Amino acid sequence: MFVRFSFVGGLVDILERVVERYNRYRSPEATARVVAVRDGTVEVEFRGSFCFTCGVVDWIEDLVYEAEDLGLKLRLVSVRDVGELCKLAVFSVEGLEGSR
Repeated sequence: MFVRFSFVGGLVDILERVVERYNRYRSPEATARVVAVRDGTVEVEFRGSFCFTCGVVDWIEDLVYEAEDLGLKLRLVSVRDVGELCKLAVFSVEGLEGSR
């Protein structure tokens, strides 16, 4: 069960762990970095060569699965190009398992 999460400090701590796990298994093909946390959204920059045959969005959506493993529910809202081999993804924060 996921519930609404409003404590930004705790969210940032969880996001750091999510990004660390993501990068451990996907870098250097894709490396994530949290850029901003605000208004129920998280902006994450992804850099790398990715695996274009797999689909770039698949690489970005993998962050959702890493988050779920740590009890955080994210939903991919948008992805845009921000430079060569660089994407900016916006995720909505749907909730954190076990939080109040």
